[in-house]
Amino acid sequence: MKIIVLGGGAWGSALAISASRDVSASHAVTLWVRDGLQASAMAALRENRRYLPGPQFPAGLRVSADTVPSVLGTLAQYDLVIVASPMAGLRGLLSQLASCGSPVAWLCKGFEVSRDCAPGLLGHEVQCQVAPGLRAGVLSGPSFAQEVALGQPTALVAASVHADVRDALVAGFHSSTLRVYANDDVVGVEVGGAVKNVLAIATGLCDGLQLGLNARAALITRGLAEMTRLGLALGAKAETFMGLSGLGDLVLTATGDLSRNRRVGLALAQGKTLDQAVQALGHVAEGVYCARTVVQRAQSLGIDMPIARCVVQLLDGRIRPDQAVAALMGRDPASEGA
Repeated sequence: MKIIVLGGGAWGSALAISASRDVSASHAVTLWVRDGLQASAMAALRENRRYLPGPQFPAGLRVSADTVPSVLGTLAQYDLVIVASPMAGLRGLLSQLASCGSPVAWLCKGFEVSRDCAPGLLGHEVQCQVAPGLRAGVLSGPSFAQEVALGQPTALVAASVHADVRDALVAGFHSSTLRVYANDDVVGVEVGGAVKNVLAIATGLCDGLQLGLNARAALITRGLAEMTRLGLALGAKAETFMGLSGLGDLVLTATGDLSRNRRVGLALAQGKTLDQAVQALGHVAEGVYCARTVVQRAQSLGIDMPIARCVVQLLDGRIRPDQAVAALMGRDPASEGA
């Protein structure tokens, strides 16, 4: 297969490395980087030292810094186009890909920030607005870029309503170290990928305050209930949230030391400001940017998400970490199914 990955961040680089390392599949992989200087450095060093230091690029991985018009003009030659931008960049790239005839999939997880007082949208909703004719989907699941790039065992979900898109993602990325499962529940996969980032901030806060393992388990479990409620209200399938893109991604992001969103919560628990926490990462923490949108979308549907709501109040500086804990523990008794 001929695959192009649009975006030179950590996750896009990791998947490009993984696909081009699979010699048995004979993939020809191009990693396109918007910043020409960064692309030149990556091509020369055979490494993404800025966002993914350490893992080396396989010999067959091509790094491109072509202009946007040049790249768009060559897309017809690719069997699979991967959009590896942050959520904030998805709308612009999909608009430019609107006439692309190849299968397209994005990697970002989250809700788009609300625009003009309208509710923030998931990736597939953005695509329906700006590129409704695309055969598209999302590649998601519990995964840290560093581990994928190093060839450590990982399982992902290829979600699309189009069978050929799911098949292309499986063919492009399934390997001896990366297992890819197909799923047609795009809504559920995207809700899981978005909400888990917000819940990871809460879990980092819990651990940073040294509240104990009991508290962490309760937070993750009740967070999963919040995620599921929102997903079902948006039309997702309940079973998706017990799979890789639901429970799996939540557990990894909430407990893994490589989780950027978890590290934001840890930093806030230590008394750092939100700006200090984000600047220390050097990467995007999607949960910071979509937490408010998650809560707004839930409220518009009449869905209660108390953990996510406390995260928003914490990020906005309206409550302190200890007050967030008190607010959650002080809620009235309720049935577990509520």
